Amino acid sequence: MRIAILSDTHGSLEAFNRAMEVAGSCDLIIHAGDILYHGPRNPLPEGYNPKGLADAINNVKVPFIAAAGNCDAPIDQVVLSVPIQSPYAFILLDKVQILITHGHIASEEELITLAEKWNIKLLITGHTHVKRLEKKNGLVLLNPGSCALPKDGIPSIAILEDSNIKLVNIDNGEVLKSIAI
Repeated sequence: MRIAILSDTHGSLEAFNRAMEVAGSCDLIIHAGDILYHGPRNPLPEGYNPKGLADAINNVKVPFIAAAGNCDAPIDQVVLSVPIQSPYAFILLDKVQILITHGHIASEEELITLAEKWNIKLLITGHTHVKRLEKKNGLVLLNPGSCALPKDGIPSIAILEDSNIKLVNIDNGEVLKSIAI
């Protein structure tokens, strides 16, 4: 199974399209929040087109799991056909428990405690616009960064395939980091 994991598209159809092109054929897409709106503290991203992005997401042919971010609002659900889950989305995939949350409600310590309690193996967050991929005591912490407004300078997504997660630069397809679950 191949899964594209992204976050913080902030209404950029252009960034979403580049991300999906780099991800290639996927069986599932996970979005860690801040889908359509750029937010009052962010600039407009290149390719800002929230209606176009909503249409693109609505036309995705594979399951799309999304957790709500701090810039997502209930009105977004009116234009999106996929449910935006808040504040957490949970996936059980091949006996691997995955927890998705934007990361703006609970501290990292609280999230790790929750992950340990629920026996989560992969904790996916967004919010910071800074990519992260590391393993702590058997728990993989993943922030795919932002494909639209990266604060670390490289627009990115993550791809999970065959128990391996890689962070990928969506501008050139370069694998930035990779680890096994």
